[in-house]
Amino acid sequence: MYFTDRGIEELVKRRGDESVTMEWLAERLRDFVDLNPEFETPIERFATWLARLDDDDVDEE
Repeated sequence: MYFTDRGIEELVKRRGDESVTMEWLAERLRDFVDLNPEFETPIERFATWLARLDDDDVDEE
């Protein structure tokens, strides 16, 4: 188990029944980066990955 799995499991446990919009998620990611600027690059990569999930070439990157 990766360390991040614990956080993901907590997220599912606490908020698994909720529905959110991409706009809400984007705002939370911006808030997180504002509070933790050292995570700007990983959050940018994660957001880009999410945005391109349906692209045919996403697995090639």
